[in-house]
Amino acid sequence: MVETDGTQAVSPKNKNKQIKYLILGCGSIGYNVLEELSESNDNILIVDSDEKRIDDLRDHRHQATVGDISDPLILTKLPEPEVVFVLSSDKDANLSAVQNIRKAYPNVNVIARAVDLFSTDQLADNGADVVLYPQKVVAKSAVNHMANLIASRNAQKLYSLLSSWSGTLGIITHKNPDPDSISSAMALSVIAHDASKGKLSTRILYEGNIGHQENRAFVNLLEIKMEHLTKEILAQCDYLALVDCVAPGMNNDLPPSTKINIIVDHHSAEGVVREYKPEFLESRPDAGATASILTQYLQELYLPIDTKVATALFYGIRADTHEFQRNISSQDLYNAAFLLPHADRALLEIIMAPSLSQETIDVLGNAILNREVKQGYLFANVGYVRNRDAIPQAADMLLTLEGVTTSMVYGITDTHITLSARNKDIRLHVGDVMKEAFAKIPGASAGGHATMAALSIPLNAFSMVKDKEELLSMVIDPILSNFMKLVGISDGEGDEI
Repeated sequence: MVETDGTQAVSPKNKNKQIKYLILGCGSIGYNVLEELSESNDNILIVDSDEKRIDDLRDHRHQATVGDISDPLILTKLPEPEVVFVLSSDKDANLSAVQNIRKAYPNVNVIARAVDLFSTDQLADNGADVVLYPQKVVAKSAVNHMANLIASRNAQKLYSLLSSWSGTLGIITHKNPDPDSISSAMALSVIAHDASKGKLSTRILYEGNIGHQENRAFVNLLEIKMEHLTKEILAQCDYLALVDCVAPGMNNDLPPSTKINIIVDHHSAEGVVREYKPEFLESRPDAGATASILTQYLQELYLPIDTKVATALFYGIRADTHEFQRNISSQDLYNAAFLLPHADRALLEIIMAPSLSQETIDVLGNAILNREVKQGYLFANVGYVRNRDAIPQAADMLLTLEGVTTSMVYGITDTHITLSARNKDIRLHVGDVMKEAFAKIPGASAGGHATMAALSIPLNAFSMVKDKEELLSMVIDPILSNFMKLVGISDGEGDEI
């Protein structure tokens, strides 16, 4: 049946029947959408102005009708849809179609194609729920496929390397290990055992202390076997791996000349100089956690994952992204979603709610009492601490104060001056600024991400100074002055907070 305006209408018996999908404009993009939808649902109606195209679609048993998608009367001749795809290559026709649909059916779901970047906002402003700009979709898809391809090849390369080894692999976490580095070591141990068919034993090693109460609960409840690193143990290892550390001597006390065979980390390796090139190196600063990288390896290698490892990796990603709020990527969320069904949720709840130690409370109190705020930057000296893990906890807490965009909390232990920074100012990459501010300090390790960073200065260079509090002030004051210059803080009075 053909209307007097040239539009071919649907049969009267279908006039009041609701359809699932309406596709307005069926060029190459519309046809591909039709093919995808047809696999699960054939309740689809296509409208296009090209009569030959419509005839071809009908020949393939599709419901199709000829019509001008920009005509406001076209919808009166069609069944009511649940979802409308507006996919023609005509920018003006697509805009008119979206406007007409929104007037006729205020609650229908509308997905529209943008022909150029300008029409993206235009379509959204006029009622499109989702706007697709094909060039951008293709670019994003290309980048995602590239990242997945690289991850797959890196996983295979690591697996192949480990399959050729036998003996003992020492997996070294960073100093004072956190759940990210510990769970990453566990995952690497799983890969090594499967790849070598048991010929390669693994030992998870660390140097400092596990002081943070959540980290202690994490290790104890999951019964993770870890050993303090000694020269004797190091000599017993045939191969060495670093997880959550970018190089020997950085966030660990290994001599820079130590030969490391494997490095997997989520911090930037830019500017890092190594005396030995590792046989396998993965440095992915776009990942929210090293645990996320290892989780992707397990998926790419199709390795079974037990409850303990899944729980550890999920918590590692969660902790290092500050409950999925900081330095998080879509891949991190995908990896966490993969792990969650395999994890012990009851155990996760227990780990995430440990009791605070008395010293942690004291450190948090000192940070609050000694805080100084300048133009949104908060600085707090907590003095001597036994548990260095309380310092980043204090930095996290103080960042929540009204008017504070960056918090820096520092203290001194028996072996190091330690500073933790947290940041929510999008104009500042606190890791890069800290690296620049503290680059000239002998033995110092500084850097991190845009929103979190750390500094560690060994005390062996200051053996002549006996008073720790005096030493802390003597070293940290010029450092903080340099930081303030770099971020443009004036010498005016501090803010009142």
